[in-house]
Amino acid sequence: MEIGSLHVSYDVVIVGVVCGVVTASVVVVLIWIYCNRKRKRQSSYEQILPDGKQNMHIENGTLVVNMKQIPFTVPTQATLTRRMERGSSEEFRSQSGGLSEPTSPLNVKRPSVEIPGAYALGSIDPSLYKIVDEDDDYEIPLDHIGRVWFAVEYERETEKLLVTLMKAKNLPTRQYGNNSSCDPFIRLYLMPDERRYLQSKFKKKTCNPKFEESFVFQVSYRSLQDRVLKITVYDVDRHRRHNVIGHALYPLKDHGAESNERLVIWRDLEREVTESTADKGELLVALCYNNHLERLTVGVLEARDLKYENQPSDTYVKVCVLVQNKVLKTKKTEVLKKTDSPNYNESFTLKLPVTSLDAASLSLTIMQHSSGHKDKIIGRVILGSFMFARGKELDHWNEMVANQRDQVTQWHGLV
Repeated sequence: MEIGSLHVSYDVVIVGVVCGVVTASVVVVLIWIYCNRKRKRQSSYEQILPDGKQNMHIENGTLVVNMKQIPFTVPTQATLTRRMERGSSEEFRSQSGGLSEPTSPLNVKRPSVEIPGAYALGSIDPSLYKIVDEDDDYEIPLDHIGRVWFAVEYERETEKLLVTLMKAKNLPTRQYGNNSSCDPFIRLYLMPDERRYLQSKFKKKTCNPKFEESFVFQVSYRSLQDRVLKITVYDVDRHRRHNVIGHALYPLKDHGAESNERLVIWRDLEREVTESTADKGELLVALCYNNHLERLTVGVLEARDLKYENQPSDTYVKVCVLVQNKVLKTKKTEVLKKTDSPNYNESFTLKLPVTSLDAASLSLTIMQHSSGHKDKIIGRVILGSFMFARGKELDHWNEMVANQRDQVTQWHGLV
């Protein structure tokens, strides 16, 4: 029994010794691998500060270390350009044998497909933006103060009037002989509303500005015939004062609104303009407003000295009440036979709230009636607040508002 126990203990000792030797060998191998990798990693870098006392010395009580200089060269722009050109023309292959996209040194991503005739964002082909002005050279009249080009288009479906300011030519200069001494801009009015306007951008130091700006007026088809587009050109002087250069008028009754066509028009600027170029006659109008009933009574009494194109013809008066340029109500008188001084003697009662008096206007248009032909406008009168009328027409409206329930009668010239 004792001999068997000793034999078992001897085997256990042998097994333990073998396991210890194997474990120690593994540990030694792991330590050797770690030290070898660390040594290789350190040897892959150049020693910037070598060991040695010859690189250090004491000078005036201060330790001075001599550092080894590393050569460094910044590549020139030509080198970068050559690299980019070479990179865009050569094919780079990866280790797997496939094509790989070249990388720009400036980290700019190049397009994968080159499109003929296309340019990168920010590049402009000047040939696409060359403008040839065939009408730039024209015979300049005496006392000429400039000419303006614009385009007019009316969209009947949306009731929008589109006006595009194109350019102006030969504007007067503030300094004789200096064609750049003018800082112009333009304002657009839709007469008879002279209070509101749309304005272009300012142009610096030019007597021949190019605007290419578009504007939209909301105007109904019914009132379009009674409106006149007014273009006023200003010059900003060195003291920032706005000086009027001239005006141009375009009666919208001359515009073919039914066709929805875009017409390009030019007008010579005039120092003083009026909507009427000739005396067309006068109309006697009576106004009365009842604030309690919110009722406006318009009396169309008579006209005198009407001017016809050829000979006297049948006429009638069309009365329109507008609120914020939108037609609220339209009335017509009876057609009177051929005379240059018709006596209408008719009155119309229209509902108009007190809150709408400041935004309301009254249009009275004398129409020439011909059987089988389109009726033509002889002249018109616009009465209303400061937003829509001036002069006697504004005074007549204000007097009506100030003397409510009283009838106010005045003669008005047709325009």
